[in-house]
Amino acid sequence: MTKPTIAAAIAGLLLVTLPSSAQAAPPDLGRQTLPANDGWAAAGPGTTGGSAADDAHVFTVRTRAELVAAIGGRADASPKIIYVEGRIDGFEAADGTLLDCADLADPAYSLDAYLAAYDPATWGYVAPTGELEAARARSVTRQTAQTQINLSPNTTIVGRPGATLTGLTLMVDGASNTIIRNLAIEDARDCFPAWSPTDGELGNWNSNYDLISVRRSQNVWVDHVTFSDGDNPDTDQPIHFGRPYQVHDGALDITHTATYVTASWNVFTNHDKTMLIGSSNTVGPDVGRLKVTIHHNLFDGSIQRLPRVRFGQVDIYNNYYRSSGETFDYAWGVGVQSAIYAENNYFRLYDDLRPDAIIRDWGGTAITERGTVVRTGNRAEAAISALDAYNATHDPDLSGDAGWTPVLRAGPVHATTDVPSVVGSFAGAGRI
Repeated sequence: MTKPTIAAAIAGLLLVTLPSSAQAAPPDLGRQTLPANDGWAAAGPGTTGGSAADDAHVFTVRTRAELVAAIGGRADASPKIIYVEGRIDGFEAADGTLLDCADLADPAYSLDAYLAAYDPATWGYVAPTGELEAARARSVTRQTAQTQINLSPNTTIVGRPGATLTGLTLMVDGASNTIIRNLAIEDARDCFPAWSPTDGELGNWNSNYDLISVRRSQNVWVDHVTFSDGDNPDTDQPIHFGRPYQVHDGALDITHTATYVTASWNVFTNHDKTMLIGSSNTVGPDVGRLKVTIHHNLFDGSIQRLPRVRFGQVDIYNNYYRSSGETFDYAWGVGVQSAIYAENNYFRLYDDLRPDAIIRDWGGTAITERGTVVRTGNRAEAAISALDAYNATHDPDLSGDAGWTPVLRAGPVHATTDVPSVVGSFAGAGRI
C-alpha cells in the first residue's frame, strides 16, 4: 500500500468529514451522518442520529433544563437534533443556581464521618457496611438524578463553537443510533467515591461517573469531542487511607453489550481511566458484541485504558499517544477474549519509558499489531513492534494474530509518521 503524504492525508480527511455537496458552504453538523464504512458504527443500518428530525425536533439548548427537555425522555425515539451553545453545568438546579456536593449529600452522610468510621487502621480491610455506607449510597442516587443525563435513541448532539458540558455524564443506555460531536466535555466528578479496601493490595477509591457512557446501545458515533477533567484533575485530590481520593471514572466507556461504536478525531487529555470496553470478565452476553473502532484520536497525558478491552473486536488505527511525565501506565489492555487490531499508531514517550509498557495483559491471549512508531525522549522516532517488546519481557507471550482483519474504514490508513501532524491539527472540539 502506498503511504500517503501529509498533504494527501489532509485531503483525505476533508473528503471523509465533508460530503461533496457541502464543499462550498459550512455544513450543518446536525444533519450529517456517519460516512459509509467509517468504522464499526457503519455496520448494520449505519449511524444517522437525528439527521431526519423535523423542525419541531430541532433544539438549541443553553441550560441543563433545556438539554433534558430536548432529549424528551429515554423512551422518546423520534429523531432529534440538539445544538449546544455556551457552557452547561450538570450541577445547575432548576432555578439556575449551581449546587455543590453538600447540596446532594444525604443528611446522614459526611466525608469526615465516613473517613473516621472506615479507616483501615480500625475497621480493617473489609468492605464498608452499616448506616454511613448506606447514606453514601443514597447520596450517589441523589447525584445520579442530578448529573446523569440519559439520552434517547435517534439523537444527534452537536456543539456550537466553544460549547462545553461540565459536571455531567452523557448516558447512552438503550439509546441506539446516537451521534455526539464537536463538544468539550469535562469533570464528571463523583461527590461520593466508594472506598474499596480489596481493590489492589492497598485498596482504592472508586468513582461512579464517566464523561460519556455507552451501554446496551448500538450504532453510536463520538467524533471531535475533547474529554478532560477540566480544572479539577485527580492529581489535585487529597490522599485518604493512604490512597488517592479519585473522583473521576472513565472518559468514554463502552460496556454492557454495547456494540457498533466509532470514536474518531477526539482528544482525551490528562485523564486516568480513559476508555474501558467491556465491564466484566464474565463470559456471557458481551460475547460477539463490543465492536468498536478508535481512529485519529489524541491521547494526551492519558494514563491507562487507551483502551482496555474485553471480548470485543476493536480496531485501533492512526491514533497519537503523547505521554506526560512518569504517570503513564499502559495503552492497550488485552483482556479476556479480546481481539485488538492495532495499526499505524504513534507514541511520544517520556525519557525512560520502554515500549514494552504499551501493552498490558489483562487475561487475553492475542493482539494484532503493526506499523507502530515510537519516539522516546529526544531520540529519533523508530518503527517498532510493541508486541515483540512486550513478549521479550513478559510471560506468557501474547499471540500476534487476533483472528480478524478490519474492513470498515472510510479513508486511507495514514503513514504512521504523519499521524502527529494530522491528528494534532484536526482532532478535538472546534476542528470540524
